[in-house]
Amino acid sequence: MLLVDILLSGLILGGMYALVAMGLTLQYGVARILNLAYGEVMVAAAFLAYVLFTGAAIVPLVGLVVVLPLAFAANWLVYRVMLVPLVRRAKNRAALETDSILATFGLLFVLQGIAFVIFGGQYYGYAFLSTPVSLFGATVAVNRLVALGFAAVLAIGLYLLLTRTRTGTAIRAVAVDPTAARLVAIDVDRIAALAFAAGGALCAAGGVLVSMFLTFNAAMGVLFTMKALIVVIMGGVGNLLGALAAGLLLGLIETAVARLVDPGLTLAANYALFLAVLLVRPTGLFGKVAR
Repeated sequence: MLLVDILLSGLILGGMYALVAMGLTLQYGVARILNLAYGEVMVAAAFLAYVLFTGAAIVPLVGLVVVLPLAFAANWLVYRVMLVPLVRRAKNRAALETDSILATFGLLFVLQGIAFVIFGGQYYGYAFLSTPVSLFGATVAVNRLVALGFAAVLAIGLYLLLTRTRTGTAIRAVAVDPTAARLVAIDVDRIAALAFAAGGALCAAGGVLVSMFLTFNAAMGVLFTMKALIVVIMGGVGNLLGALAAGLLLGLIETAVARLVDPGLTLAANYALFLAVLLVRPTGLFGKVAR
């Protein structure tokens, strides 16, 4: 059935968008860093999963055990070495956002250039659990269902971490008001670094999962960054549940347009949905109006 096929495909794609956007929500909502090199981390993780699978026969789901710690450490290092000086010299949040945009814009080209040198501009992909199965009358590949399942596990794990642990409480406190968080003995710098690194790890997880069923190349990072930003703003900056809802909605709309109208109009549909949400809810679906 076409409707079921659109719903399944849209939920799978939207789940990937939501997972990646949750990572960007952590980086921007907690560390106050608008990371324009975010998509490059996703592409790098996809290439690493490809190399592990084709070169060492390590399946992507096992490869997550390798990719996630590497991504966490790399993003933590980027924050401590490149971004902390910007944080310390910024006079206010607006200045920090401007500086971080410029710095990560440069990092984007560095990472993209390295990827082009190593892999060139061609598309890559590999076959893993690509066996089709019938579900509710629609046909879907097993790898897409597995990717959705792992994305759901990671999203739930993040939600429980933020709502059920002391570290999660500290992260939420810093996201709401860093100045007040310092007054209750929270190490804001450490929490910001932790959030930035965790956001990068989530992004890398999305890259590994997406690589199982989509082809990718070295130039796709900008597209992933753009979609993650759309989801974050649509859902409400700093709101994880908003990112989840907006990601699923974007995936469903994009899939419906591709199947029912024209695949070439999916990007236009993304922007149309984005503008429609902002016109009705300028702060996003779950954003709160400042008082």
